[in-house]
Parts: sequence; structure tokens; C-alpha cells
Amino acid sequence: MRSTRLAIILIGLVAFALVPILSGFTGNASIEGLATRVVIYAIAAVSLDLIIGYGALVSFGHAMFFALGGYAVGIIAYHTNTGDPIFGWQGTNAALIVWPIGLLACVLLAMIVGWLALKTAGVQFIMITLAFAQLVFFILVSLATYGGDDGLLIDARNTLPLIDIANGSTFYYLCLLLLVLWTMFCMMIVNSRFGLIFQALRQSERRAINLGIRPLNFRLAAFVISAFGTGLAGILWANYALFVTPDMAAWSKSGEFMAIVVLGGLGTLIGPIAGAAVFIILEQILSGWTEHWMIIMGPILTLIALFGQHGILGRLLGKRHG
Repeated sequence: MRSTRLAIILIGLVAFALVPILSGFTGNASIEGLATRVVIYAIAAVSLDLIIGYGALVSFGHAMFFALGGYAVGIIAYHTNTGDPIFGWQGTNAALIVWPIGLLACVLLAMIVGWLALKTAGVQFIMITLAFAQLVFFILVSLATYGGDDGLLIDARNTLPLIDIANGSTFYYLCLLLLVLWTMFCMMIVNSRFGLIFQALRQSERRAINLGIRPLNFRLAAFVISAFGTGLAGILWANYALFVTPDMAAWSKSGEFMAIVVLGGLGTLIGPIAGAAVFIILEQILSGWTEHWMIIMGPILTLIALFGQHGILGRLLGKRHG
């Protein structure tokens, strides 16, 4: 199983690394753009798999962190370009300042939402996360200064020292590097003492409590870490698309992330990356046929869920049950 997992990881890394070369060789820049979308969505999916696959915490509101990360980039860029101060600050385009602000906002929101939602379980937990996501969605819609329902355009990508992420290939490799580092970090968490306790809570909360474990502390920490990764994906998306909209926080976006995780394989961390690739590619193909592509996508996902219960890579990678 370990050798199979390693082989899948190596093949995936080589395939992703060759994308800009293939794009340049064929003269089709859309291949690189499509792969960038896959990598960004994969970061969000891996983050969500951390709490669903290993903690059975089904969050139907994770898109709020995706949107918050993106809007942090968009709002700061807006004030930087207009010269209109925000809280007395003129703003900046430096990624080393903008990105931590966006991530900090996601962490703070996750602490509030998680602390409230994790006092419940099951359907109640799902509904509370959904309710907060809808709250964020309607707040973003009401922000007329930042485009309201129409969204907010971003003039240029953030800047990094010594790295020109305005270049499409450079930005793609940066996103790929962040995906690799984030997935490795999540793997370390899962295999650590913290991760083992977190998984033990999924299997038998009562037994864990009898051993002196406080479930809220561990679950809240995992929820915040997951929100951090999803917020990072939102930040990268804003820099990729140069456009943010309230739809980034919509329940349908959370549903997409969940579908990607299930499609790739719950409790595998690597599976959601494959799930993101299949989902985005299918979306690209089907949307070229009809604007009602979800009518076709829905049955496809249903068939996969019925006949491939472990997801695309779940069985190969050793799916966690829960």
C-alpha cells in the first residue's frame, strides 16, 4: 500500500510539473490556466478532507473562508489603487503583508464559527456552518463599495520578492508548491499525536473523554487549520482570476468542495487532488456543451458515489472509514 501511494504521488507530481511545458509545446495557454484552477481547488479540498475524512465534521460552509481570503486580497487592492485609506492605512500590493492579513481573518472567523458549531454535532453542526456561510454571502452582496452582487475586479496580482507571479507559469508553480507543502503538512498532522486523538474522537468520543481528552479543543484546532488552508486557496484564486464575487461564499461552492473530496476519496488527502482534477476537467468539457452542465454532472457524481464508494483513489490509498 505504501509503495502504491508513493507511486501515485510521484506520477501526480510529474504530471503537474509538466503542465506548463505541455501548454507551451501545444501553444494552448488554457491548459495551464485549467491546471492552475485544479491546483487551487485541490488546496481547498485537501483542507476540507482533513476535517471530514478524519474527524467526520461535515462542514457545509467552508466556502466562507474561500471567499474571505479572496475578498481580503480584493478589498486591500481596491484601497491601494484608489488611494482611499482603510482604517487609516493606504494599503499595499505586497503578498507578504496581504496574504497573512487574509489568513488571519479566516482564522479568526473559524475560531468563532467553530466554537459555536462544535458545541453541537451532526445535522446541527452542518446547519450552523451553512448559516454562517450564508451570512458571509449576504454581507458580501451588501458591500456596494466593493461591487456588491457584481463582484470586485482586481487590477494586478500581489507581488513577491524575487518572484514574478504576474507570469502565468511562475504563478502556477507557486500554487503547485503551496499545494505540495500544504498536503505534506496535513499528512504530518494526521500522523501526529494530535491527529491520532482527532481520529479517535471520530471513532468513540465517549471513550476519548474517559481518557481525559477535551473534544472541543482538538476539533476546534482542526477546524481552524482546515479554514486556514481554504482561505489560502481563496487568496490564490483572487490572484489567479483577478476577480472576486459573493458566489465564492455560496452554499453551492461548499457543495463543490465536498463533491471533490468524495469524488477523490474521503480520508486520503491525496484523493481530493485527483477529485479536483476530474471535477474541473469535467466541468470544462460539459460547460462547453451546455450551460446547464450540472444536469449532466449530477448523475455522474451520483454513479461514482454508488459504484465507487471509496472515490477515485480511495481504495488504492487505503480509505479511512468513518
